[in-house]
Amino acid sequence: MEKENNGEKWKFQGNKGLNTSSVSVRGVYNMLMDSINNNDNNKILIRLCRVDPTDNPLFRTTPVAHEAVAAAAQSFDFNCYPPTVGLPDAKRAIANYLSSDLPYRLSPEDVFLTVGGTQAIDIILPVLARPGANILLPRPGYPQYDSRAACCQLEVRYFDLLPRRGWEVDLDSLEAMTDDNTVAMVLINPSNPCGNVFTYQHLEKVAETAKKLGICVISDEVYAHVAFGSNPFVPMGVFSSIVPVITIGSLSKRWLIPGWRTGWIATCDPNKIFQKTGIVANIISYLEITSDPLTFMQAAVPQILEKTKAEFHVKNLDMMREAADIFYDVCKEIPCLTCPHKPEGAMAAMVEINFSHVKGIIDDVDFCIKLAREESVILLPGVTVGLKNWLRISIAVDLSDLQEGVST
Repeated sequence: MEKENNGEKWKFQGNKGLNTSSVSVRGVYNMLMDSINNNDNNKILIRLCRVDPTDNPLFRTTPVAHEAVAAAAQSFDFNCYPPTVGLPDAKRAIANYLSSDLPYRLSPEDVFLTVGGTQAIDIILPVLARPGANILLPRPGYPQYDSRAACCQLEVRYFDLLPRRGWEVDLDSLEAMTDDNTVAMVLINPSNPCGNVFTYQHLEKVAETAKKLGICVISDEVYAHVAFGSNPFVPMGVFSSIVPVITIGSLSKRWLIPGWRTGWIATCDPNKIFQKTGIVANIISYLEITSDPLTFMQAAVPQILEKTKAEFHVKNLDMMREAADIFYDVCKEIPCLTCPHKPEGAMAAMVEINFSHVKGIIDDVDFCIKLAREESVILLPGVTVGLKNWLRISIAVDLSDLQEGVST
């Protein structure tokens, strides 16, 4: 479409498919911060919007991580470009780390280094995209998948997570929307934004359903092992003999270093289906035309994974469990909010707004804007993660902020 400019015609215009900031977490966060900055209520800012554990001064990464990065940087051995698929030692360490939870062993060739979990999403969706293809995303879910799908013209269809059944997958809705052009489904476990951890039995049903439908599973396990409730974390790769699984992982959350941007893709596929269908070759091809994780960060990965003491993780899980208890107990005392499922993993929870107990509020966005302006408390409107008139609340914050922010 041509646009006139002072009598001249230009043959270009912005790609509307890329204009997704209005529905991204960052976009909404910036909008709410602007509401506070344009206000003079002088109240202390309480941020329960971003799931960034580094906002809480009690959450600090292990010294092992700092030592590993410093040693790699100071060695002068890692100032070079890394191999396309990642440093061999880093790939081997990640394969060993993931294999400890699986009934078989991954090889280093099954692992690809990425710039955090976000780049892993940005690689996998275009790799699976083809004309007319569609992908199944959870509702609620993580909006990066929606945004990236729009960029690569991959149609999105949503299956429901059931809040009053512990946010289990509605397998009936999953099957109902699948057709011959469906290529994959996404599962986030432990769940951002819901805070649930799927059981072994339910994951097995998901795997069997995906096999029946002929689709692969993209298992987003950025919060792997951040499980502090009754359900232990079970990786989807456990069921990869049933259905091929692409696992997305990261150091960000479990090691409390989201700004270090170190993640990975792992193909959990003992039957080698991804190789036979060309997916592995396409992943490598995509990596050849995109940015690499920092070489010295890759070099630090083996020491971080192998030398971090269990006590570090136990302490963090204890803090998250305490935060979940406080959050859930406070929610039960607030008539206008309902938390249908106590958080038991990841670092966030979903809360439903009871409009019969609030006046002058149109929807969840209106609720969050007014709360930001009047109380300087920032929550994420649920529509951002696909569930209108709900709220996503981060529990990886200072406990006093959590209690005050939720009860405001």
